[in-house]
Amino acid sequence: MIVIVKSEFNREIVDGLLKGCKRALAEKEIKIISVPGAFELPAAAKNVSIQSNLPEAVITLGCVIKGDTDHYDYICQAVTNGIMNISVQSSVPVLFGVLTCQNAELAFERSRDNDSNKGYEVGLAALELINSRK
Repeated sequence: MIVIVKSEFNREIVDGLLKGCKRALAEKEIKIISVPGAFELPAAAKNVSIQSNLPEAVITLGCVIKGDTDHYDYICQAVTNGIMNISVQSSVPVLFGVLTCQNAELAFERSRDNDSNKGYEVGLAALELINSRK
């Protein structure tokens, strides 16, 4: 089973990422966990990656779009560092599928229903990591 932890913030974009990820993982059992925003992704991913019933992989999906304040910089750095730290410590692959975009147009472009969808790309990466561990 693969666990996908997804943010509810920027829902339309994240739903596009989830759709792409599911397309890549078509043959796998998937469990989806939702969190309010990108900032909550690392804690949820950590909880999943240390459970006794370990998944084959944990995929994080979210989207942070730059606004007029420094909030974007702080959230992007916290989420990126948090997920990276969990990935290094986890016994299962933990993948970063969080868009960090300068504007909404770029985010929508990376969440479209095509092979450039970041969710699709991270789903394929998860399968590759799982297969390399066998």
